[in-house]
Amino acid sequence: MSAVQNNFALIGAAGFIAPMHMRAIRETGSRLVAAVDPHDSAGIIDSYASDARFFTEIERFDRHLEKLRRRGDGEAVDYVSICSPNYLHDAHVRMALRLHAHAICEKPLVINPWNLDQLSDLESEFGRKVFTVLQLRTMPAMRALKQSLASGRRERVDVELTYITRRGRWYDVSWKGDEARSGGVAMNIGIHFFDLMIWLFGGVEKSLVHLRDTRRMGGVLELEGARVRWFLSVSEDDLPAAVRTAGGYAHRSMTLNGEDMDFSANFAELHTRVYEDILAGKGRGIADARPSIRAVYDIRHAELTTPGADAHPALRKC
Repeated sequence: MSAVQNNFALIGAAGFIAPMHMRAIRETGSRLVAAVDPHDSAGIIDSYASDARFFTEIERFDRHLEKLRRRGDGEAVDYVSICSPNYLHDAHVRMALRLHAHAICEKPLVINPWNLDQLSDLESEFGRKVFTVLQLRTMPAMRALKQSLASGRRERVDVELTYITRRGRWYDVSWKGDEARSGGVAMNIGIHFFDLMIWLFGGVEKSLVHLRDTRRMGGVLELEGARVRWFLSVSEDDLPAAVRTAGGYAHRSMTLNGEDMDFSANFAELHTRVYEDILAGKGRGIADARPSIRAVYDIRHAELTTPGADAHPALRKC
């Protein structure tokens, strides 16, 4: 827990991921003072900060935070947490910096990698930092694996990465189903996993894409220390039968040389760990986000190749 109580504002309070940020704000001893969302179904705020001001217009939210900043009575916002749709992230980060607040932005920080350069310039201009949420790096099993890989020279690892999370028909007509606004499946649900692979195994040497549509993607990433066969899907039909029978909605799996890695951590707690790192001066920023954003941009624009023996097994079903 931080020794100093920091003031937070939150953009995107009615979204799916917002409660994890509200919980992290509370559990780090911080205070949520204002929130905004164009949708007013944001009663979840009462569970975390019932006295927070709420706005449905970003302009009024901006004006309120600017008023708090100028009053000079200790109520100014120190951090703005950003949970808005992907295509608005960099605009809302810029707003935070201009309010002289640090930004904590959900994935992806931006959709197109060149937009990171402007954010870096604004960090210098306003003397504030841009942090991104790369919560899989905080999992104990992944941190242990990172240390193990760094402790000795290893042969290239064969990794099979699978993430399937069912989404209904609403997904296709929402901003998440629009590649221009979400970055597509690879960006919207895959960015954390690509970041994790690059963090663990080093930079991208080669990338092949075997399948790419609005609901599924698959390919191979050749990294410095690993060959990663990956498959992403938001289609319920791709869930293992056991998961569907049990009424589950997601399946995430990662194997190293055929051995399962532990993905059983409580994902709801990972955001709190991210916030703890940020408040302790160990947060992940623009430089950390850049490699995976570049990799996903290349995946989105790559020519498709015919899957061969190196393809992810799930592609045989598609």
